[in-house]
Amino acid sequence: MATLTPRKKPLQTGERAPDFTLDDQEGQPVASADLRREGCVVVYFYPKDDTPGCTVQACSFRDHFADFQDAGASVVGISSDSVASHRAFAERHRLPFTLLADRGGKVRAAFGVPKTLGLLDGRMTFVIDREGVVRHTFNSQIRARKHIEEALGVVRSLVG
Repeated sequence: MATLTPRKKPLQTGERAPDFTLDDQEGQPVASADLRREGCVVVYFYPKDDTPGCTVQACSFRDHFADFQDAGASVVGISSDSVASHRAFAERHRLPFTLLADRGGKVRAAFGVPKTLGLLDGRMTFVIDREGVVRHTFNSQIRARKHIEEALGVVRSLVG
């Protein structure tokens, strides 16, 4: 795998997403290239497990998970929390999708996800097609549910 290069600005529509491998909530390595073999991938970066906005966002993805699957997409949440934190978060809220532990924030930096107010890890969603091209981005720290609406609309347009 190539070295991840930090970006000053977020990836934009039409750019190629970096390939990465991170451990999931079970401690198993997950490669982005493997996810794309199954279809498009919705990658959402969020600040922290079990915080109010992040829980709303994760539960919204959970509640629409079947819609994403029916449209041929997988959903992956990424934060800098540990594998153990992700496991507890996924179990507590019955999250059926993959959570990846980006300890140190290298993948977040490679996607160019900005911090909010220079302090908090940002909340940003990317829809990536099978070829690894970013088809949509959405950046909002406070409109957590909007990430799901926009991502699902784009996924459906890619297969429709």
